[in-house]
Amino acid sequence: MKAGYKLFYFLAVFYAVVAVVYWQLGGEPLGITAIALSGGLAITIGFYLWTNDKRMGLQPSDNVEGEIADLAGELGFFSPHSWWPLPLALSACAMGLGLVIGWWLTVIAVGSLVVSIIGFTTEYEKPGLSSHH
Repeated sequence: MKAGYKLFYFLAVFYAVVAVVYWQLGGEPLGITAIALSGGLAITIGFYLWTNDKRMGLQPSDNVEGEIADLAGELGFFSPHSWWPLPLALSACAMGLGLVIGWWLTVIAVGSLVVSIIGFTTEYEKPGLSSHH
């Protein structure tokens, strides 16, 4: 994990330097913005990896003497079947297509995208359970 956040922090500094050099050499505004936003994205991912590294502590992948078997065990829960990615992807495609066809389609697609995201994230929630018993 340590290599991951260090890599993204390095990329953020690299993109910042490249954006300044590109700006000084008379680069176009769109290119400068794209490079600067790439640096911001690298900072965001680096910060996420850094906070996870601090929360999880030393991982087997950080040990230079580590073995592959050190990573054995349960990785998490993976849904065996779910239909929610299909409406999620179709809503995202319709939203992008709405930018070309008309804003009315974008508004409809954003509504279905919100419903799809809620359905996808709450798919395995138990109905009827609340914290107040």
